[in-house]
Amino acid sequence: MLRPSRAGMVWAFAFLLLALSLACTAFSQAPAPQSQAPAGTDKISDRKSSAATDSKSQDDKNKSSADDNAVDSDQDKSSDQDKSSDQDKSGDQEKSTKPESNPANKITPQQAEQLFHEVDTILDFASKDTELPIKHSVKRRLTSREEVVAYLKENMADDKDVQRLRGTEIVMKKFRLLPKEFDLQTFLVSLLEEQVAGYYDAKTKTVNLLDWVSPELQRPVLAHELTHALQDQNFGLDKWLKKGSDDIDSKKNLTSDDITKDENSEARQAIVEGQAMVTLLDYMLAPLHRNVADSPEIVDMLNEDMQTGTPESVQYKNAPIFLKESLTFPYRYGVQFEAAVLRAQGKAKAFSVPFENPPRTSREIMEPKTYLAGEHIPPLPLPDFKKIFKDYDRFDIGAIGEFDVDILAEQYAGKDVANQIYPNWRGGYYYSVHPKKNPQGDLGLVFVSRWASIKAAEEFAGVYAQGMAARYKNLEAMPGNNLPANLKQLRTLGGDHAWKTAEGDVVIAIKGDTVLVTESLDAGITEQFRRAVFPSSAQ
Repeated sequence: MLRPSRAGMVWAFAFLLLALSLACTAFSQAPAPQSQAPAGTDKISDRKSSAATDSKSQDDKNKSSADDNAVDSDQDKSSDQDKSSDQDKSGDQEKSTKPESNPANKITPQQAEQLFHEVDTILDFASKDTELPIKHSVKRRLTSREEVVAYLKENMADDKDVQRLRGTEIVMKKFRLLPKEFDLQTFLVSLLEEQVAGYYDAKTKTVNLLDWVSPELQRPVLAHELTHALQDQNFGLDKWLKKGSDDIDSKKNLTSDDITKDENSEARQAIVEGQAMVTLLDYMLAPLHRNVADSPEIVDMLNEDMQTGTPESVQYKNAPIFLKESLTFPYRYGVQFEAAVLRAQGKAKAFSVPFENPPRTSREIMEPKTYLAGEHIPPLPLPDFKKIFKDYDRFDIGAIGEFDVDILAEQYAGKDVANQIYPNWRGGYYYSVHPKKNPQGDLGLVFVSRWASIKAAEEFAGVYAQGMAARYKNLEAMPGNNLPANLKQLRTLGGDHAWKTAEGDVVIAIKGDTVLVTESLDAGITEQFRRAVFPSSAQ
């Protein structure tokens, strides 16, 4: 699957939480019965201004300093009596006071202490909401911006992650999902520095509160991150996530099943974040006596706000479409998936079963009905890459899943077209190479996809051809193409077509429900793939 490397921790976006706040604020405008919120929650209608102010303050990086702000709390859980006392105190504070002003935009020691007390109460809420039992207390720590950035850089410096990141980055540039001069790793660190609002570290079993994020925003963050803690206690989060992250680049003899497994990591990440989003939403909706199960419109409102970002989210708003979609995928589609399973089959199936029987592909996440129905799409047969590419060195290989074709279609033809196309995906992979005699030469690429019908295959081929003019300079159609000079006019594309570009030939061949694309490969190699992918056309 085409994707940026993740930072090795489960975290919440600041802009995402602001989107939640705005969605919940709008949702709460209708009259609702008075209710008692969980300990530490303020009224939803008051959260819009505080969250917006908090998100804005995150851009003021120069005001953060490295004061003594790391506090570990390994104490045992408070007794029920203590928690009750803390709850009463918290409720009184929320009703009578506003957050203390802090010229350094950091929470005060008193606010930090209060948040530490509330961890256990919010953990209880998360446990009841998910029906995941509490096995032990959760360590909590107040963390500075500098420590978060150092953590991000340390995790991204992992050799395996960096190697995968560099490989996929070049392939993403080949598809023009990223600009040619784009530095993905540097951008990801900057984006996460801007957007992280809290995180749970599965290695140290610690929930990390951020000293520059206000208590009002950190309470729903805690509901989110403490759900991760419960997932970890019950299923071993780090180990479970790693089961879905097999590195197929290092495998010498690839199978079709290996391609399918390439999406496992993203599907599992969507389960982890989707469940945490449900708990966060339920926590924020509790004062209204509502929850995700009975309020499907709140998920739709959230996802609409999340796609646009906020004016304060500078890095996010400037990110390429691919990065915006990829980084929010586990949150947006994850919460939709979990909400669908929750409404169809209840809490046990929504929170425990996906860990025991996880979805395997982005299609199952994006279309929960396929997971609930137990749909099985047979993997595409693979050509003999070693034989065909005997004069080439493998650079990168991966699945092209339903989410990937959604992004490609959005990049080339817009979101409305993408929404029509991606549900018709039925399999795909890419394989990239460098010539052995010229390792610095243009990256060669083969991309095969299968679709629900001949019509769907031709529609995707038309969209892919539309993107050619933007991707390649001096694009020149081969004789006999009989296509419009302006490829943007294409709606469908059938048959076999070729173009010359500054980076070599590009071929799009469509037969039946299958589309074959080769780029920067010589005619002999392309012909071998035609025979392998379309056996009946062998000459």
